[in-house]
Amino acid sequence: MRNKQLKKIEIPKWGNYLRGRWRESFASHLSIEEQKEIWMDNFLWHLCSWEKVKCLEKDEAITAFLNQSKHKCTIFYQFIDEAYLLENANTLSIKELPYIARHMYYSDIYVMDWNYKWTFIMTHETDCGPYFIQKE
Repeated sequence: MRNKQLKKIEIPKWGNYLRGRWRESFASHLSIEEQKEIWMDNFLWHLCSWEKVKCLEKDEAITAFLNQSKHKCTIFYQFIDEAYLLENANTLSIKELPYIARHMYYSDIYVMDWNYKWTFIMTHETDCGPYFIQKE
């Protein structure tokens, strides 16, 4: 990574915890049954693709993400428990996201504000996302 200000802290085994916090923060308006109906057990981002939450998509999502204060945020993935805490990430670019992990790229990437106020999602599907959700 070239971003010199960015501080990346590996938080091993936090993936499951962060996925749970993401559900609580952004999908709590849906029952467990409603979440299952839209296959959120497979992909959390189905919350957006099934239009079950107000969100921005594509270029609007990217712009919203880039304009957010990212003093402290987390990055986690759909299927693995590897996760990261990023500090001083205000200059974090979209192009850097796939390279945060040591293994270069995991298909579905979730960036979440440390205070659960917003999330940015890059999916493995070329026709879906990216998405940005801002809590009101």
